[in-house]
Amino acid sequence: MTLIRQDDLIESIADALQFISYYHPVDFLKAMGEAWEREQSPQAKDALAQILVNSRLCAEGHRPICQDTGMVVVFLKIGMELRWDCRLSLADMIDEGVRQAYTRPDNILRFSMVADPLGQRRNTGDNTPAIVHSELVPGDRLEIKLAAKGCGSENKSRFSILNPSDSLVDWVVGQVPTMGAGWCPPGMLGIGVGGTAEKALLLAKESLMQPIDIQELRARGPRDRREELRLEIYDQVNALGIGAQGLGGLTTLLDVKISDFPTHAASLPVGMIPNCAATRHIEFTLDGSGPARFTPPRSEDWPAVTWQAAPDTRRVDLDRLTREEIAQWRAGEQLLLNGRLLTGRDAAHRRIAELLARGEPLPEGVDFHGRFIYYVGPVDPVGDEVVGPAGPTTASRMDRYTQMMLGELGLYGMIGKSERGPETIDSIREHRAAYLIAVGGAAYLVAKAIRSARILAFEELGMEAIREFEVVDFPVTVAVDSQGNSIHQTGPALWRSRIGKILVVTE
Repeated sequence: MTLIRQDDLIESIADALQFISYYHPVDFLKAMGEAWEREQSPQAKDALAQILVNSRLCAEGHRPICQDTGMVVVFLKIGMELRWDCRLSLADMIDEGVRQAYTRPDNILRFSMVADPLGQRRNTGDNTPAIVHSELVPGDRLEIKLAAKGCGSENKSRFSILNPSDSLVDWVVGQVPTMGAGWCPPGMLGIGVGGTAEKALLLAKESLMQPIDIQELRARGPRDRREELRLEIYDQVNALGIGAQGLGGLTTLLDVKISDFPTHAASLPVGMIPNCAATRHIEFTLDGSGPARFTPPRSEDWPAVTWQAAPDTRRVDLDRLTREEIAQWRAGEQLLLNGRLLTGRDAAHRRIAELLARGEPLPEGVDFHGRFIYYVGPVDPVGDEVVGPAGPTTASRMDRYTQMMLGELGLYGMIGKSERGPETIDSIREHRAAYLIAVGGAAYLVAKAIRSARILAFEELGMEAIREFEVVDFPVTVAVDSQGNSIHQTGPALWRSRIGKILVVTE
């Protein structure tokens, strides 16, 4: 009879989380490489190159692929013939593995979990607890599926109860544009159909653990209606032209997964959850022989892709920037930023708003006049790093504060990822400001442009504190220019029309 030891499970969970923090799955690398090769949109191809180069750098440096190192989600299949040698509960053993993984000194991961979600939202300090789903099954093995799920994609989850006669394809194709670019496409859609409301979403989440194989499916042909739907959704969503980072392009989806379960005759529950460009998951089995061991990808598993800024990329001196210079930028243009850059995200903006509402001054040393703010919550540095991986967070969460920042505080502009809402675009136009984006999924590559970092205010907020970065050739794209033109509107529209013509030519 198999005996599962407490230390073996804890060590396996910890090692697996470290492993997926810096190694992409090989199937993802292959799919991304193929997407890069066929991409025709210059902005999207540049973003894909940054993501792939970032992936290789993270594998070599054993540092996180994305600054959002995720919520830990675990699916367990527990053999009913197992015996346990442990003092802790199953959930506590998994949490101890999470704690050890996220606090490992040579590769500290970001703590993102907060307790009292409707109140103080206090960071738990070690990224626990994990979200655990378990099932008792025949046998004497412990099968584990584990993922670190970032919230840029998780926040774009969708659920609906359709009528049995409704079209799943139409629902998905209608929902994807409403998700914006905050889920960092290209990625994968997990779709769960049937059961009850919670079952559909659980099916969707677990389906994201499956390998990318849509091209193999297309080559052999579908065997059932579910596989037919996968291909239909894949083709129709990619025809939307959303593209990498929402910039417009040929590839929005790398794959579509559909899992189903019997349901009530009067119902069709559907859950949909996207996976982002920081896809992190792994499966392993414990059989009582010791902790799990993991084999890294080979160097040849990474596509032979390099990245460097185009020769005509505009260099910007942030310390001498004027509104007249900003007025020359155009949506879709690529820039290299140099100089001092402030940071801050949700919690910092809320603190600033509270201070202004009480008529109190900003913290000493914090002045937004004529500055740019970067929406980022970086990983803590290790070794000689000045900052850990520091990719952008979803900018739309800060939309409610934009008028305050641009109007009352004199900010020149913002850097984040994904689109901005119509009121925010109006505010950018009114104040002759600009919104820039960095590539989500290229956090370690971006961090190498940051030469110094210091905390200015709200240190107790941890990764959400206000910092000042000194940057050299920090790569960004103009997403909304001073005239209110948005690449997230014009880019997909352009490529949607071009994809239609490409399909006509190739048919």
